[in-house]
Amino acid sequence: MTSPDQQQWHKQVLAYAAAVNAYVANGLAKGWKKAGKEPAVPDYTALLPQALAAVREANRTGRIEEMRTLWPPAHEALAPLLEKNGQAISALAILADGSILARIGAAYEAGKVVRIIGDAVEDVPGVTTFGLGPDRRKIAWATDAGVRVTDGWQGRTLSVYPWPRGDEDLPPAPAALETKPATKPEHLVPFPDSDRVLLIGTDGIFVLAPDGARRLLPTHEQITDHWNWILNEHPTDLPLSVAGLAMPHGAVSPDGALIAVGCQDSHHLVFDRDLQRIASIGPHGEYPHYALFSPDGRTVAFNACHFYNGATIAVPVDLLPGHDSDFYAEVEGITVIEPGARVYAGVARADAFILGDANGYVRAVSRAGDALWQHFIGSTISAMDLSPDGKTLVVGTYAGFVSIIDLDAGRQQPYQIGTGDHMERRRWLFWKTEERPLAW
Repeated sequence: MTSPDQQQWHKQVLAYAAAVNAYVANGLAKGWKKAGKEPAVPDYTALLPQALAAVREANRTGRIEEMRTLWPPAHEALAPLLEKNGQAISALAILADGSILARIGAAYEAGKVVRIIGDAVEDVPGVTTFGLGPDRRKIAWATDAGVRVTDGWQGRTLSVYPWPRGDEDLPPAPAALETKPATKPEHLVPFPDSDRVLLIGTDGIFVLAPDGARRLLPTHEQITDHWNWILNEHPTDLPLSVAGLAMPHGAVSPDGALIAVGCQDSHHLVFDRDLQRIASIGPHGEYPHYALFSPDGRTVAFNACHFYNGATIAVPVDLLPGHDSDFYAEVEGITVIEPGARVYAGVARADAFILGDANGYVRAVSRAGDALWQHFIGSTISAMDLSPDGKTLVVGTYAGFVSIIDLDAGRQQPYQIGTGDHMERRRWLFWKTEERPLAW
């Protein structure tokens, strides 16, 4: 596989990573004004066809490790191809046997679910997406008929729910009303302590239960305001409908007792197990975007964004009952733990929140707000999961990448841009124009 092009690719990729890491180290140690000039991205244009040919051939022959050493991955080199090839990895889960479930495609696309077993990929038929619960046992599966919950991968069925009709928990409508089923969830979270599922989608955020679906968002106030706006500004736009949600998100606490949700037009909201709202927390950004509980359930992190930036706060659960604060309010006990990232996905382990941002970085911060490490993958991070032992992190992006990372390995790949000692084991390309997924 060696050739002048291969040698040039190898040299450029490793030199650029070393230069960026040195630049970041200087910036962190001396301040960014003294860090020097940011390294320029090499020109990979002439080398890219040969690199991709090597990746395809290695996947055909099974010689992936050898290829990876000679042709190390480089996000910057692939950037010209992403608009045509990239697609969201919208859900990820590491199963008990070490295999990985991945949802290929954004929630609004047809997409599919696959299972990664070593260097093989198989389709999972009959489902459109999935969600793993905080207990890591229950899996919620989206099907044409509704949501099915199983006890683990290929485990027994625990419950089956129809899709919400769309008319649940609505205030009285002042005019003719039209509703539609909520059938395209962005996320599903089965509760660990009960026979319920949190359904998060642009048609609403619902809790599915044996006695029917309950709506959490949009709230009565949001729905009523929307209807009044239509009747005042566009009175001929009838029948009325329930406005869709932008940036819907949610999380369930490890014990199932709390539900943290939000959307672009809300505060950070927390509901108890009886679906009563117990807290309305002022974001430290313009638009609520993400929520995540710590493993012990004692802290909940909330992100709010503005364009590609944002801020993440950590809120002790003890402060939640009765809490009501406004945007950017300085509240004792609430800490801004990450001041710059728009967060699309995250996981938590021990005292750390591991957050994936809009600029392709995975950033680990403590509950106190200490920056622990960062790891660059490239493109916007779209999904993440962490193995039960906290040693394996899997990260998906909107470029169609799935990165499998051994945390705390003591070293990182020579092509890796980052400040942590984490070793990327494999990077998958799920690209639209490729005949098969490519392991790199």
